[in-house]
Amino acid sequence: MRIEVTGRRLELTDAINEHVEKKAEKILKHFDGVQEIEIVLDQETPTEFSAETIVNVVKHDPFIGRATGNDVYTAIDQSIDKAARQVQEHKERLRDH
Repeated sequence: MRIEVTGRRLELTDAINEHVEKKAEKILKHFDGVQEIEIVLDQETPTEFSAETIVNVVKHDPFIGRATGNDVYTAIDQSIDKAARQVQEHKERLRDH
């Protein structure tokens, strides 16, 4: 499983990379079939950031969580939470089926 972080119009710092990796571990707790987690960060304006989390899992289309905010860390947290919720619901559907 690999975690890939991409920055558009934004310089990726070590602190941002560590924060993303720590938060992405949350998705792995929910489902073992995760193949890749890709996070795209963008600075749309000087005070607005967006984050998109793409989770590739086995035998399913990718799960995508998007969020925007005034802080890059808030946008990361919200997008990962949205993707994690989708992965968790997928796992529950598989288990209940």
